[in-house]
Amino acid sequence: MKYALIGCGRIAVNHIKAALNNNLEIAAVCDEKPEKMEELLEKFELQNDDGIKRYTDYKEMIDAEKPELASIATESGAHAEIAIFCIENDVNVIIEKPMAMSIADADRIIALAEERNVKVSACHQNRFNVAVQELRHALEAGRFGRLSHGSIHVRWNRNKGYYDQASWRGTWAEDGGALMNQCIHGIDLLRWMMGDEVDEIYGVTRRQFHDYLEAEDVGMAVVKFKNGAIGTIEGTTNVYPKNLEETLYMFGEKGTVKIGGTSTNNIDIWDFADETEGDEKKKGLKEATSNVYGNGHTSLFADVIDAIENDRKPYVDAVAGRNALEMVLAIYKSQRDGVPVKLPLKDFASTDMEGEFR
Repeated sequence: MKYALIGCGRIAVNHIKAALNNNLEIAAVCDEKPEKMEELLEKFELQNDDGIKRYTDYKEMIDAEKPELASIATESGAHAEIAIFCIENDVNVIIEKPMAMSIADADRIIALAEERNVKVSACHQNRFNVAVQELRHALEAGRFGRLSHGSIHVRWNRNKGYYDQASWRGTWAEDGGALMNQCIHGIDLLRWMMGDEVDEIYGVTRRQFHDYLEAEDVGMAVVKFKNGAIGTIEGTTNVYPKNLEETLYMFGEKGTVKIGGTSTNNIDIWDFADETEGDEKKKGLKEATSNVYGNGHTSLFADVIDAIENDRKPYVDAVAGRNALEMVLAIYKSQRDGVPVKLPLKDFASTDMEGEFR
């Protein structure tokens, strides 16, 4: 399957690795900065591969190469515009999180993809973590009984050196803050596990230590789910001196699970009333990862390839991407207005937060 990558920054390594692991034909890469393309290809010893074209204009690349699948790994503010162009040209897409920066753009992507029967996957790769999949199987088997509550804690560190790598980071138009960039994976997992249907969110965000950013470096929220369960969210880039954890807790009348590690890749607690032989193997499970992005990109790519070949929806589709985005934007709106926000969120954009922390 012919594949192209748009955006050769920090996360692009995982995309190329996933493409290679799935035997995709890497036809082209694209970045506004030619040196970024060369740096990326050199990491995989692909710099001398004549079959891989380089482009600085993604529209030119799509028109010339006509890939069957493209992934979008640019700054977040460009995701929607690029995705829409790809969909209009019948190119299936994997969009890095967040899939868009506004509800309106997310809805447009979903509608256009359905209209043209193009497969769109939001790149929430942590859904494929071994620990997360084990939790999902237990949930779908009804082992928790009635859910009481759940929480996600993303306690990471991002210093000035990180933000200085790219001028778009921490801006409302191109990135958002800790919740939108670093914590959206965990927020996606919490919503997905707790039944997806949300009634109301109350959130508070602050910019505590990163005064050179426009957006927040810490956010907390309480979520009321329609099934009666409660959720809490804590996300920050203020943890000194390095990343601490990304931890998901779930509590039901017949089960308690804690998924921990740097990026929800370990099973720290696994207790169920209906204990089985297999449960012992799950306790203490640790999935080795080379970075905080985990191993899920390869599995996500494999799923999207299969979805294209068998004309079905991807496991993590565009609606899943919208759901995670909606959670973050609802927290932002709650911070701005000082009141709980009812879902569904009709329309809100990250740029509606401009000036919040002046």
